[in-house]
Amino acid sequence: MSTPTSVNPLTLTVALGDRSYPIHIGPGLVDDGERLASYLSGRQVMVVTNDTVAAHYLERLTSALAAADDRLRIETLVLPDGEAHKNVDGVSRIWDALLEAGFNRKATLVALGGGVIGDMVGFAAASYQRGISFIQVPTTLLSQVDSSVGGKTGVNHPLGKNMIGAFWQPRAVLIDTATLSTLPERELSAGLAEVIKYGLIHDSDFLGWLEDEMAALRDLDDVVLAKAIERSCAIKAEIVALDETEQDVRALLNLGHTFGHAIEAYMGYGTWLHGEAVGVGMLMAADLSMRQGFIEQADVTRTRRVIERAGLPVAAPREMTVEDFVSRMKLDKKNTDDRMRLVLMRALGEACVYDQTPPALLGECIETYPRA
Repeated sequence: MSTPTSVNPLTLTVALGDRSYPIHIGPGLVDDGERLASYLSGRQVMVVTNDTVAAHYLERLTSALAAADDRLRIETLVLPDGEAHKNVDGVSRIWDALLEAGFNRKATLVALGGGVIGDMVGFAAASYQRGISFIQVPTTLLSQVDSSVGGKTGVNHPLGKNMIGAFWQPRAVLIDTATLSTLPERELSAGLAEVIKYGLIHDSDFLGWLEDEMAALRDLDDVVLAKAIERSCAIKAEIVALDETEQDVRALLNLGHTFGHAIEAYMGYGTWLHGEAVGVGMLMAADLSMRQGFIEQADVTRTRRVIERAGLPVAAPREMTVEDFVSRMKLDKKNTDDRMRLVLMRALGEACVYDQTPPALLGECIETYPRA
């Protein structure tokens, strides 16, 4: 595969009829003002980012955008960094900024940052004046391979993660792979959890490739990273096109998330990175899949090994009891009526949504799972 560039990025499409949109992948897209400008709804633009990302990329992006079209009115908003700020108050600051600027329904929001910024900006776009356009410019691996694609937007609630939000698709996703050069190692590993997820749920060959290339991924090899991002986005785009609002197969993208969201909610948002919690959650799901008789111990061992090699934790928090997990898992958005729907694995590379797990078996899995 040739390495994509901002001049000739790799482009995928999320096929949703008249709401279809492109995913551009390549280095230098933060500086490609003409490409970004081509997706604006009008001349009013607000770029929202956090204080960490702003120091690296805000001036570059706004300067490129202004150079592409000097008629644009470009405003910026810098929010605090971190999952702890992903709440209604954070979104309210975006609404306030839009109103104070006098922006109308032809305005476009640009989300420059990781998953927290993308989710909040998307929700602000979905709700401001009943819906305005937004563009995703994700700067973390996790947001590039997962949260920027598919239109899930929202914020956390003290009782559960992503409980308040909307489905609202972006006009485009611009993935500048060069932004990963400034990503802390812990954040890179968190993103790799979501990459591994795609192999576990949908593509055993991709899982094998990840096992072979994990060292290169963690060393930020450009070609290997581009391929991992491309394959991850292609799988997600395929599933979202089949089930935009998660009535069926899109739930498979939540492997590890029911357990992981319980960890995040219990420990306090931001204590564990999302990808760290999902990594442990995927291993707990693998363990439960084995107890259900779907996979073998060797599959669980293989799952553990690839998660460990990504630099992710594999033990659950020592202080969490069975009740701490189950009470939060019961609030999961996949559940129907009083049935807990869990994403399990029938094989490595083949996931399923299963709602027949005996409560005692789930409790046994959680009780005996390693803690640290």
